[in-house]
Amino acid sequence: MKKSLIAVALGTALLAGCGEKQAQAPEVAQQKQTTASSAGKAELGSFGVDLAARNLAIKPGDDFFMYASGTWYDNFEMPADKTRYGAFTALAERSEKQVKEIIDDITSRKDLNAEEKMVADFYHAYMDVETINKKGISPIQPTLDEISAAKSVSDLTKIFGQAWLTGVSSPLSGGMWFNRLDPNKYEMSLGASGLGLPDRSYYLEQSERFEKTRAAYVAHIAEMLAFAGIENGADRAQAILALETKIAEGHWPREKRRDRDLTLNQIKRSDLASQYPGFDWDLYFEQTGYQVPQLNMSQPEPIKAMISLINSEDINVWKDYLTYHAISGNAGLLSEDIFNTNFAFYGTELSGQQEPRPRWKRAISQMSGTQSLGFAIGKVYVERYFPESSKVQMAELVENLRKALGERIDGLDWMGEETKVNARAKLAAFNPKIGYPDVWQEFDGLTINKSDLVGNVKNMREFFRADSVAKELQKTDRNRWGMTPQRVNAYYNSSFNEIVFPAAILQPPFFDPNADAAVNYGAIGAVIGHEMGHGFDDQGSKSDANGIQRNWWTDEDRAAFEAKADMLADQYSKYEPIPDNFVNGRNSLGENIGDVGGLAMAYHAYKLSLNGKEAPVIDGVTGDQRFFLAWAQVWKEKRTEQSMLNQLRAGTHAPGQFRALAPRNHDAWYKAFDVQPGDALYLPEDQRVRIW
Repeated sequence: MKKSLIAVALGTALLAGCGEKQAQAPEVAQQKQTTASSAGKAELGSFGVDLAARNLAIKPGDDFFMYASGTWYDNFEMPADKTRYGAFTALAERSEKQVKEIIDDITSRKDLNAEEKMVADFYHAYMDVETINKKGISPIQPTLDEISAAKSVSDLTKIFGQAWLTGVSSPLSGGMWFNRLDPNKYEMSLGASGLGLPDRSYYLEQSERFEKTRAAYVAHIAEMLAFAGIENGADRAQAILALETKIAEGHWPREKRRDRDLTLNQIKRSDLASQYPGFDWDLYFEQTGYQVPQLNMSQPEPIKAMISLINSEDINVWKDYLTYHAISGNAGLLSEDIFNTNFAFYGTELSGQQEPRPRWKRAISQMSGTQSLGFAIGKVYVERYFPESSKVQMAELVENLRKALGERIDGLDWMGEETKVNARAKLAAFNPKIGYPDVWQEFDGLTINKSDLVGNVKNMREFFRADSVAKELQKTDRNRWGMTPQRVNAYYNSSFNEIVFPAAILQPPFFDPNADAAVNYGAIGAVIGHEMGHGFDDQGSKSDANGIQRNWWTDEDRAAFEAKADMLADQYSKYEPIPDNFVNGRNSLGENIGDVGGLAMAYHAYKLSLNGKEAPVIDGVTGDQRFFLAWAQVWKEKRTEQSMLNQLRAGTHAPGQFRALAPRNHDAWYKAFDVQPGDALYLPEDQRVRIW
């Protein structure tokens, strides 16, 4: 489904990406719950891995994903409300149920504090389908009226500037980011946007698959325009597609958009008119409230292309475009007929989802982000479900991984001492955040009404925009989190050189205090290594220990690194999950470096934890086998074909079935599973990518 731009964005590299949206106050006397089924016993199997999920008829060296999870994969039926399902999804559903328990408790009580009342009222407003249906499209009528009244490019500029608050789409969009040359300062970052389909390739490729999608998109647009009483919808929808196709032609490919050298283009506000003429920048920023003394133009040529389209394309087509996106962008908040029509395209046609998620889950998703009530709920989530002992254990694991990576840096044969000094400094400066923020988001001044869902969302957007505007010229807040505690994910923020692990991911199969050490190192240990690896991937490595984007490499060492990265990009680009549709090894390179490097760090740390002793064999499975099985089962997943295509074209992560294959770059995996030449996954030693 389409997502709105957030007003304050965090520069993060996510672990999961493109997953199901995650969810997200009891009586104080209630004790915390733990996730282990009983003290001292692993939740999965006898040691933390689901051995029954394996398909022992498949050789590990031919398909390690199916060896580790093939029985599960062959027998699992995709729920009708899902487009993908795997370890992340299962854990996200657990988080959703836990959050639902929190909300049910809050809504059953009368003695609510201010934050609890906001949670209760917002949830009631979302679940009050009768009132929502009676209102129909009327909650966004003021936005539609403003669009209808537009008569000039200036009027369009105002609407584009208000896009965040109104939920419409804009060919230009931005958010408050961190100044990449001075992370102690905020800075507006602006780029090109404005597409209704997942990626520019959906507009530009001429295969039958994409032609069918475009035809369905046109039919969908016409249906949505009808809710606004627009006649001749088919022709007008076709004109919208033509406009969006021109927008797509002006966009950079995704692999280019993630290049930090290309996307760092700082400019003073006073120079905008001369370097990016034809657009009223003062009028645009006037709508946002930001002062914007300086900003970063992340995509210079695409921004200029968008300005050209704004000035040259028929204003009536722009108005139809804005009308459609206003309805579609807010469909989840409007009456069921509007929502269902939007879902028929974005859910079923585009993603293969057969039915919507239950309304209570959609409510929790709407409430659980960082730009919603997510931290108000997260505070209670932590009290109930996150034992402090898990935070302590996790902190120990992080330090073990830090030690392992330090030793690996010392032993690199392709990196010289001058660069190693800088790499060690960056490693030492890594700041881990575990579980939950030290300082919680406050909601003073936010108004929530139990019978006005669209109004509540608009109030929250205005609240967070005002908060961002107030902090624009202040020193950056390093206590802020880019995810709520109930989110099943993790991230690395290059500007703060921090690795962040929300509470909800610190559960099986990722982390179990009662699991065997090999399992925890192969799962959450590799996750820690993955996030550390983002600090040293092809883009994260362009920032130093202080989060400043600068070159801290010698030319020789950088060239050696790029050669290894190129090998990994080529390796992943050969994976073909759909005929004629391959993994984009260049676009997913940062994540693949994170996986391959993180796994190496975790294995090294696991070996250190054994203190020279041999790991025991448990249920016939060696320590090394348990380590790699834990990794592979973390990436257990099943997808619809449409979801797979979306991931290939619009995601920065390789699909899980290929992330599970990262061990083929590690010598220990070959020994653990007796992988030999002739096996499908076998790589000669000189083709195994060893970076970190």
